[in-house]
Amino acid sequence: MTRSNTSGQKPSPGIDTSVSRSARVWNYWLGGKDNYPVDHEAGDRFAAVLPSIVDVARASRAFLVRVVRYLAGEAGIRQFLDVGTGLPTASNTHEVAQETAPECRIVYVDNDPMVLVHARALLTSTPEGVTNYVDADLRNTNTVLREAARTLDFTQPIALMVMGTIEHIMDTDEAYAIVNRLLDPLVSGSYLALYDPTTDGVHGREMFEACQLWNNSGGTPPVAVRSSQEIARFFDRVELVEPGVVSVPLWRPDPNQVGVPTDVNTFGGVGRKP
Repeated sequence: MTRSNTSGQKPSPGIDTSVSRSARVWNYWLGGKDNYPVDHEAGDRFAAVLPSIVDVARASRAFLVRVVRYLAGEAGIRQFLDVGTGLPTASNTHEVAQETAPECRIVYVDNDPMVLVHARALLTSTPEGVTNYVDADLRNTNTVLREAARTLDFTQPIALMVMGTIEHIMDTDEAYAIVNRLLDPLVSGSYLALYDPTTDGVHGREMFEACQLWNNSGGTPPVAVRSSQEIARFFDRVELVEPGVVSVPLWRPDPNQVGVPTDVNTFGGVGRKP
């Protein structure tokens, strides 16, 4: 496959281009330019096992867009905590939210060195709103929450977005604990939006094998693939918004979309904290 890349550009200081990084590989699959030959090689090896991965990446981004539009629109949310945002591409959370409600306040969280380098690209905002960036590992929930509170008002509802991020926590109990710690200080009326890859579905075996290949080849960070039931457990403390936890193209598909949405091996949902 052919994607735009950073060929001919020197990597910024602190960026290791000898090891593939998931944020850069994802950027490669989405057709972005912030990736390197090592990421192309890893992405192509992954795609050789799971040819639908580019469709998965695009369907996941489209899910994020629909979720943010719902939250900023119908749900009336004006604050977003996007944990594990990845590299900036088209239709980032702040762009979609502030297009609906210019006063929205967004905090991005990531600890990938290249994401940090590109943080300025995320730190754009409408004059009415605010966009900020926190350099932290999602395991350090106290740091994430403390730094986010510099921008977000925790006495008002917040949308916690964990999109394709908790898959990097290999221990499932730890993954549940992290999401719960991030949910704890959020007031009633806040939301959780989450998606992750799953072994369920028509390409479940290929998804599992591709993620094993990523882990065994030293891709950073490693990936855990869970069942759809395990993904649904992340929403135990919230009230699920219809249609619940489903393959991401099936979550409130765009009525103007041409054709029938096709299942992918990534499940997600949205829930409201009571």
